[in-house]
This record gives sequence, C-alpha cells and structure tokens, in this order.
Amino acid sequence: MPVAVNTTSSATRERPPLTVYLAAPRGFCAGVDRAIQIVELALKKYGAPVYVRHEIVHNRFVVDNLQAKGAIFVEELDEIPNTDAPVIFSAHGVPKAVPAAARARKMFFLDATCPLVSKVHVEAERHHALGLEIVLIGHAGHPEVIGTMGQLPEGAVSLIETAADALVFAPRDPSRLAYITQTTLSVDDTAEIVRILAERFPNIVGPHKEDICYATTNRQAAVKAMAPKCDCVIVVGAPNSSNSLRLVEVAARAGCAKALLVPRAGDIPWEKLGELKTLGVTAGASAPEVLVDEMIDAFRQRYAVTVEPVKTAEERIAFNVPRELRDGSQA
Repeated sequence: MPVAVNTTSSATRERPPLTVYLAAPRGFCAGVDRAIQIVELALKKYGAPVYVRHEIVHNRFVVDNLQAKGAIFVEELDEIPNTDAPVIFSAHGVPKAVPAAARARKMFFLDATCPLVSKVHVEAERHHALGLEIVLIGHAGHPEVIGTMGQLPEGAVSLIETAADALVFAPRDPSRLAYITQTTLSVDDTAEIVRILAERFPNIVGPHKEDICYATTNRQAAVKAMAPKCDCVIVVGAPNSSNSLRLVEVAARAGCAKALLVPRAGDIPWEKLGELKTLGVTAGASAPEVLVDEMIDAFRQRYAVTVEPVKTAEERIAFNVPRELRDGSQA
C-alpha cells in the first residue's frame, strides 16, 4: 500500500508569519492615469513615435513600458527633430514658454498636465492680475514647481520650501500677498508653513480649495492610519517622485521605526528589514498596482503572508483626455 507523502516543503512550513497592512487608497491617481492614457491613445491614433517632454509621470516602470510601445522621452523641445508626430507635455505641467516654443515650431502638442496642477496655474494668474505678490510653497527644482513659476514673469513668484523660510520671508508689501502650493506636499508640513505665513501676514490670500491634491491627502491619511502598527512601511515609488517621498516621511512621523522607499521588488533591502511581524505597504500616485503585487509576492517567498487592507477613503475621480484623442479632431 503506498505511503502518504507530505508535499509541504520544510521551507514552506518554516516561513514566519507576516501581516501585511495594505493601504487604500494607494497608487495611481486620476491625473497620472489620464497622463498615461494620453500617451497610449496618441500612440494608438497617430502611431509611433510620440514624443514626451520629461517623464510623463515619475516612475521608471511606466516610462519603460511606454518607450517599448514607441514613446520617445526628451527633456527639452530642442531635442525633437522637425516632425508631424505628437509632442506631449508631462503631468507635472510646463512653463508658458514651452507651449509658446512648440507653437513657434508648428508642433502638434497635447497637454497631459494634471487638471489639479492646472488649477494652481489659474490661481497664480488670477492673483497676479490682482496685483498680489505670490508665494509658492513647494520644492525647488521639481518639474511642477518649475512649471507653476513659469506661468508668470520672472520674479512674480517667491518659493518657500520650509517653515524656516516662512519665518524669514520678506514680501514687498505684506498687505498684498497670496499663496499657492505644489500639489504633492506633506499635508502637515504645508499646514505649518501656512500657519506661520497667516500669523505673520494676516491679509494673505489662500486658495478657495487647498492646492494639495485629493490623492496626496488620501494616501498620506492611509499611511498615518497603518504606520503605528507596522514594524516597517514600504512605499512603492520612484526616488524622484515627490508624493512617494512624502509618504515615507509621513510613515516615519506617524510612528513607524522603519520607513523605506522601494522602487521594485528586486530593490528590497532585505538586510535592513530585521525581524518582521507586521509590514505596511503603499504606493505613490505614479506607481502602478502591478508593482505592489510584485512586492507582496516577494514577501510571500519568505513569509507566510496575511494581507489586511487599511482603507481610509474611496476615490471615484476621473479626468477626461484631450478632445483630440476623443473625437479625432486636432482643431
């Protein structure tokens, strides 16, 4: 009579238990989803190549996938030859000089700027038209900040990065001042900077609805909810992604002793993790869900994983793509 064989390997039996808290919302926001759709629809409609100024969103996996389909990424328009191919501006927005240069070269361009970034651009122009000096709260060198400051003449916008900057900022006229913000900042850091500005300049004008986007706020709230019960929090995202970096900071401040930014499963620094019983996983707004699945699968190879969602909000927002990609018209 055949002997029953236990097919469970010793490695499987010996995997330690790990509870993975999975943040929701996480990953793609509506602006990122729209930007990627714009590139994909342009490739489908017009064929390759399609030129994209700057990374369409800050994620190497996304960029590599679009390159494989025929997108060509450049940093400046002068890298693009004379062409009838579409030129797409990234989700972060561009200075006004960029579309002006594209028109001068008679380029056919599509603007993938996130509508919530465009909202900040409109606010900046409105404040400027009223004669107000403008303070932009944001990170120097970030494409969104460059694009927002580039909506107005040089010198019209002053950049404030920290609470220390806010304490020493000296406006031309304290009674004629307005502020706007980058959309992907730390909610708490920004609130502190705004508090300082409002105390120093009581007449400062702010946005009707805060500029930090819903996706940034929601993802940070989910991380705050799960971080205190995690031995480690991993944020799936790119090192040049502002919203992903902020999630790492939020996790650390919310009580997690170890918060790490990890682009892909192959980048997990196993040697730094130590003994784990609980792990938090989230993803920046430009990181696709496939990278989250990849990350959890990597932990399943070493641990007996139980996944528990931590849901703090429901997102149903979607943005339309440009009409050129909806109705076939370039008018």
